[in-house]
Amino acid sequence: MLSLPTISWCALPLKSSAAVVGAAVPVNPLLPKAGYSRISGGVLVLSRGTGFNSPAANSADSSSVNTTLVETESAADTVKRFYAGFNDRDLAALEDVISQDCTYEDLVFPQPFVGRKAILDFFKKFMDLTSRELQFVIDDISEKDESAVGVTWHLEWRGKAFPFSKGCSFYRFSVIDGHRQIIYGRDSVEPTVKPGDAALFAIGAITRLLENFPSLADLL
Repeated sequence: MLSLPTISWCALPLKSSAAVVGAAVPVNPLLPKAGYSRISGGVLVLSRGTGFNSPAANSADSSSVNTTLVETESAADTVKRFYAGFNDRDLAALEDVISQDCTYEDLVFPQPFVGRKAILDFFKKFMDLTSRELQFVIDDISEKDESAVGVTWHLEWRGKAFPFSKGCSFYRFSVIDGHRQIIYGRDSVEPTVKPGDAALFAIGAITRLLENFPSLADLL
């Protein structure tokens, strides 16, 4: 049975119960051993039959080795690297984790951003309009699913919570050419105006209107 190593490619300093997202830093990468070769994108390739406890690991005869298993960084670590790139104002780092055909929805805007170029153009506009002192801080992140990740976060200005900046995001992933990349993202940000019970009354009024005039649903 193969013994695959776990590799962490993003380390975050902790602040209270939240993780302040910093630059992605490799953590004690494994030294190459027999049967291992490191390729781009933080991917380690392990030839079948070359685990730590396999005799094939010390064998010079690799004629029967024709299968490779690829281990990428975790989906959660990809999200952390994404936020680290944002905090560093590093568009190249963001480009690396966003797929070419990614769709990104920021619910503040009426239409989603489709395609890597449109998404990066929007991120660049955000970076140009905001200070580098404004930093994303991850509050909580799901780490059990390698195909989808949910994260809650807030913004801080020089270590102090920024007003109306709480948010939650969802990301879906695919492994493309050995890289785990975001293929879909959605951000929901705390509103500056909080209607409270008025929102419930408005929703109730609209649903009652639809019940009385079902044809209005076609206008939704």
